[in-house]
Amino acid sequence: MAETISMPKLGFDMREGVLVRWVKNEGETISKGDVLAEIETDKATVEVESSASGVVRKLLASKGDSVPVGSAIAIIGSADEKIEDSAAPVSSAPAKVEQKPAAATSMPVTEAQPVAEVESGPVKASPLARKVASESKLDLHQVQGTGPGGRIVRRDVETALASGKAAPAAAPVSAPAAKAVPQPAAAVFAPVSHSDEIIQTTKLRQAIGRRLVESKQNLPHFYVSHEYNMDALNALRKQINGMLPEGEKISVNDFIVKACALALREFPNLNSSLNGTEIMRHGGVNVGVAVTVPGGLMTVVVKDTDQKPLRQISMEVKSMAVRARDGKVKPEDVDGSTFSTSNLGMYDVENFIAIINPPEAAILAIGSAREVPVAENGQIKVGSRMKATVSVDHRISDGAEAAQFMQSLAKYLEEPMRLML
Repeated sequence: MAETISMPKLGFDMREGVLVRWVKNEGETISKGDVLAEIETDKATVEVESSASGVVRKLLASKGDSVPVGSAIAIIGSADEKIEDSAAPVSSAPAKVEQKPAAATSMPVTEAQPVAEVESGPVKASPLARKVASESKLDLHQVQGTGPGGRIVRRDVETALASGKAAPAAAPVSAPAAKAVPQPAAAVFAPVSHSDEIIQTTKLRQAIGRRLVESKQNLPHFYVSHEYNMDALNALRKQINGMLPEGEKISVNDFIVKACALALREFPNLNSSLNGTEIMRHGGVNVGVAVTVPGGLMTVVVKDTDQKPLRQISMEVKSMAVRARDGKVKPEDVDGSTFSTSNLGMYDVENFIAIINPPEAAILAIGSAREVPVAENGQIKVGSRMKATVSVDHRISDGAEAAQFMQSLAKYLEEPMRLML
C-alpha cells in the first residue's frame, strides 16, 4: 500500500520547511531510511529520510517550495500500484521577483551636471569658483577648467593661486617659464562604479536575527570577565596529542567545553531556563558549541557533556561541525542545549561578549590564548593567558554567582588534570 511522506517537525518551534532538493526522483527505488530530500529549516539544512520502502511514485513539492509541517511531500508505493490523486501537490510559494538596481532599467548614468551655472562672457565657471577668483583678484581667462565641458571649478582656481601664476587657456607656450601649469588630469578622482546587490536572506539568517533581537530586547544581560592561566592546559594538551593520531587530536575548545560542564554542575542556575515565574534547572548538562556555517551560525550540542571523556567530546564536536558545514546536520545535533559557548580564539580575538541563546540562562564567549608578559613573585616572565566573558540572564542569576562560576572554571582550566578524573 502506498505511503505518504510528510514534512517532518524538526524542532519545537518549526512551522514549515523549504525544499532544497530531491535526492530521489520519481520512478527511483528507495529503501526505508534512505535520504529522500533535503530541506531547510530555521536552524539548518537537514536530510529527510524515507519511512517506507518501494518506488518514488509522486513528488508533491518542487525545489524552493515552502511546505508546512505535516503536509504531504511525496508518495512511496509499489511500481504497479495505482496512486490516487487525493494528495494534491503543494502550492509553490509566490514567485520571487528579481529586484534589480534602478540603474538597470533607467537611462545610463552620466556625470552629475551643475544645478546652476553662472556665465560671464565666454568663461564657464561655477559660482563658487567665481567667488574665490573675485576675492583673490584672479582673471578667470587665465585658468584652465577641469570640470564638465571645460568648466572652471573651485579646485582649478585654488591650483592656479597656489602655482603663483595661471596659464592662458588657449595661448601657446612660448617660454620655458610658462610651463608651470597645473595638471588637473592627475588630480581628478575617478570613482569606480559598483552596482547595488540584493541578497535574499536564508531562513537560518532570519532565525538568528529573530531570536537574538528577542534575546537582547527581553533578557537583561550582564557580563563577567576572567583571565585564565593556560600554561598547564597547553602542556597537558601537547602531551595527550602526542599519543593520538592526527584526526583525533584534542583542541583547547574541547577542554573548555568539558570544564564548563563540570562547573555547571556546581552552579545549576546557569544551566537553567525561565518558565514564567519558575526557574527550570535542567537535569542534563548539554553544552552547545557555536559553529560557523555558510550564511550564518549554528550551535551543535554535546549531550551529557559532564559525563563524557575529552576524547569523546572532541570526536562528537568534530563530526557534528562537519555535518553542519556540509548541510547534513541531524535534528539531534542542534536541539536540546542548556548552556552555550562561542569561541573566536582562532581569529586572534582578545575579548568579546556574546548574546544569550534563549531559553538558556548564559553563554560563554572565549578569546585567544596568547603569550603575554606576566608578573609572578616579583618577576616578569612570558605566560599563556586567555580571556573569557560569561553573559548571564539577570532574571535567573546575579553577578556574584556568575563570578563564582568563572572561578570554578579556572579551577578546571588551570589544573586540567581534574578534567581527566
